[in-house]
Amino acid sequence: ATPGEGHRCRRGQSEMPLRLDIKRKLSARSDRVKSVDVHPTEPWVLSALYNGHLFLWNYNTQTLVKSFEVTDLPVRCAKFIARKHWVISGSDDNQLRVYNYNTMEKVKAWEAHGDYIRCIAVHPSQPLVVSSSDDMSIKLWDWERNWQNTMTYEGHSHYVMMVCFNPKDAHTFASASLDKTIKVWGLNNPSPHFTLEGHEKGVNCIDYFSGGDRPYLVSGADDKTVKVWDYQTKQCVQTMEGHQHNVATICCHPELPLILTGGEDGTVRLWHSGTYRMEGTLSYAFERCWSICALKGTHRVAIGYDEGTIMVKLGREDPIASMDPTGKITWAKHNDIQQANIKAASETTADGERLSLATKELDVCEIYPQSLQHNRKGQLAVVTGDGEYIIYTALAWRKKSFGQGLDFVWGMDTAEYAVRESLNSVKVFKQFKEAHSFRPPMLVEAIFGGALLGVRNQEVLMLYDWAECRLVRRIDVCPKEVYWNEAGDLLALACEESFYVLRYNKDVANSVFDAGEPIPEEGIEIAFELLYEVHDTVRTAVFVGDCFIYTNGAEDTNSGRLNYTVGGQVVTLQHLDAPLYLVGYMPKENRLYLLDKNYGVVSYTLLLAVLEYQTAVVRRDFAAAAAVLPSIPASEHNRIARFLESQGFPNEALQVATDPEHRFELAVQLGKLDVCHSLCLAAESDVKWRQLADMALKASALSLAEEAMTRASDYGGLLMLHSCSADGVKMDVLAEAAEAAGRGNIAFICLFLRGKVDACLDLLVRTKRVSEAAFFARTYAPSQMTRMVTLWRSELSEKNEKAAKAIADPEEYPNLFDRLDLALQVQKDKNKKKNPFLYDDHSNDNNRNYL
Repeated sequence: ATPGEGHRCRRGQSEMPLRLDIKRKLSARSDRVKSVDVHPTEPWVLSALYNGHLFLWNYNTQTLVKSFEVTDLPVRCAKFIARKHWVISGSDDNQLRVYNYNTMEKVKAWEAHGDYIRCIAVHPSQPLVVSSSDDMSIKLWDWERNWQNTMTYEGHSHYVMMVCFNPKDAHTFASASLDKTIKVWGLNNPSPHFTLEGHEKGVNCIDYFSGGDRPYLVSGADDKTVKVWDYQTKQCVQTMEGHQHNVATICCHPELPLILTGGEDGTVRLWHSGTYRMEGTLSYAFERCWSICALKGTHRVAIGYDEGTIMVKLGREDPIASMDPTGKITWAKHNDIQQANIKAASETTADGERLSLATKELDVCEIYPQSLQHNRKGQLAVVTGDGEYIIYTALAWRKKSFGQGLDFVWGMDTAEYAVRESLNSVKVFKQFKEAHSFRPPMLVEAIFGGALLGVRNQEVLMLYDWAECRLVRRIDVCPKEVYWNEAGDLLALACEESFYVLRYNKDVANSVFDAGEPIPEEGIEIAFELLYEVHDTVRTAVFVGDCFIYTNGAEDTNSGRLNYTVGGQVVTLQHLDAPLYLVGYMPKENRLYLLDKNYGVVSYTLLLAVLEYQTAVVRRDFAAAAAVLPSIPASEHNRIARFLESQGFPNEALQVATDPEHRFELAVQLGKLDVCHSLCLAAESDVKWRQLADMALKASALSLAEEAMTRASDYGGLLMLHSCSADGVKMDVLAEAAEAAGRGNIAFICLFLRGKVDACLDLLVRTKRVSEAAFFARTYAPSQMTRMVTLWRSELSEKNEKAAKAIADPEEYPNLFDRLDLALQVQKDKNKKKNPFLYDDHSNDNNRNYL
């Protein structure tokens, strides 16, 4: 198996009630790992190795972050002290060492025991560390007193293999020893409070139950058993057998009803902490298992083996919650069922702000909830878990019905629901009585409720009608979830990398059934129409009318977006910096409600009128859309315009849009010159004026093009326009404007085309291009050559006097200028003309306006 590959906990051939999809997050091979710890905030696993090293792995990137060379002897234990940015290790050289994991600096090292150090436990709040050793002692260390040994606990008669603080009372801790006993101690008393005896061989590991109110601790020993103890009555309440070799490590999961045990048989076994039955076995072929650590607040578990480190995630971490139509959110936190009413929240709550809500305790559920959902009208709610379901009345929260089932889904009617009994059987109930039972032609891995009953395996989804469980449609996809709208005519299939929205025509399906025709294996194909596919992941979702609202983001990422789509156009409402889970929408408040992982409620505004308008447009019901538009605030009109444009209605979008930028884009797209002109006058943007000039030229609106070019200072465009239209007056004006704007090249061309040779020379001189003026004079104004050469020499002499003297003046060296006399005569003759021009045949052209 590769990292990320998932499987489901199973025992034998039948699926267990506590269904957990287990995904491997890290698989890192190394030398023997004797201890693992998980950082509370960073994605790190700390591995203590038998070869004397500490490895720090990043389980998100599958990389080794840091490595500490501690000693040449085995390091048997290591822990994070996150609040100090430290790691502390204990090794076979009897020393404790403390390192800063940011700087890699060694903070402290000292000989702590007289023999191998087996275990370290860090106090959850005080600056204290407890260590245990093969010297049969336990020692307490205070890092605020320079790691002073403030207490030594003695009483065991063999190696002390493990110590563990009580999460319900951190002033006490327990120890496990190869003397076959477990002892419970107080921090301020060197003698044990009491001793628990019952294992037949040495005890290797212990852990406390962290959730609920049961005063239990669990132990594992070399007698291959796991025992659950009541530390108040000091009695063993359960013995669990299953390991084939010594039980080396144990962990009570802080979030799930699981006890995880690892043994020298190479397996990790999962036991239900309520029923004590074995839920499954993990085996990764990494040889013997030595250490297990679970991260509080998550479902992640790190495991240390002979051949490396594994990190797995047990099931999803989504909050288990549901909201009824009245705005009451009910959730399950461990076994506690709680409720909050969002109508009690302040009306001025800002988007994304956590709501301050009073929580009401409804019940302590006897099963561990794995899902909680209201029926369509919110009158009933069901809790499922441990292979059972319990139906409650939502108002008084009283039990209405119960039964066995791995999955439970609601139909569209009030008391219509289906139960997946096993991998082969599905039962349909109406009014709490069994109405149908059928065995689909495949293994049933999940079922989905809604207008049709969905049955899925790993390859295909089959949809059945509720009335007689007849096949309506077979779809060759494997959705994670199926969502239906209120009307029951739209459904979304959320798959791994995309989702599909389909329209279901119930009347077509019924007509086929009524005709008595045989239904093919693929079902009634004409009853469904694929509307669109969106390449995006769906974390949670809800339909509001025809609008599909969802949160996206990969399962283990802390970012995502709150989006909605109508007609395939995806609109982002909010970028999320933490995972949020949709629970519902309240039309009267125009707000969406979401939960975070800690069951905090946040909300975002989403106007129902906007959704109704967009739905009407998708349905091409423009009369209904026009009726809704006046109720939509002007602040939302730009969003409406973007949607209309995406649907292929730019004219309508232009009428609705208020954003000048978007209006200009639409006007350009539609070729509306008058609208573009008015928007340009308001914006005074050179870019927009240039764009308008191009549009006007294409439309032969030359006057508008000239205005746009003038306002945009597009001198090149004006040169083209005036020269093509042979407008001499405007060419002269353009020459002056271009020179004033520093566009000497444009000004020169204007003057040259007008035949103003002297003006061209003066322009070149003013723009400090005297050398070019001299060459220009040689061709077009030979009488000006001496003046230009004199100016050129004067300018050049400031840099290179020798070079300046090398320039020939026609008055000084007429022999160097061939046919100069003829050139001077031509210039003289041209100057006698009334309208001198370079080209005689076109001397009157500039007096005409071809427009």
